[in-house]
Amino acid sequence: MADQPRILFCHCNYARVVPDEVKQGVLDGLCQSGQAFEAVADLCEMSARRDPSLKRLAAGEEPVKIAACYPRAVKWLFGSCQAGLSADRTEVVNMRELSADDATTAVLNDAVEPNLPADGSVAATEGEKKI
Repeated sequence: MADQPRILFCHCNYARVVPDEVKQGVLDGLCQSGQAFEAVADLCEMSARRDPSLKRLAAGEEPVKIAACYPRAVKWLFGSCQAGLSADRTEVVNMRELSADDATTAVLNDAVEPNLPADGSVAATEGEKKI
């Protein structure tokens, strides 16, 4: 297993539910960190198109961190394309709820704190708004 998790950043170009200042702050932090990461325009749009890239992104032995929105939403976006994320190796950093600094710190932390909800349940995030 790799020392550092793979990092995926969602620009959320179409739904625009993530505050611009948070997205830009996290993206700037990723670029300045020197860590490798992959950026996609919009996971929701990729899921709607059944983009095969989601299967590639979900595959692999190493842990993954996804900077996007709610963990349950990300889980179902991948799941709807038969690209299930590993519940024990995936952390979703919720840019809808965190500040740019907190989200950047979480994404760049090498420790992965799995937070995908169990099948059929919602994410256990205190204060989370239901969508």
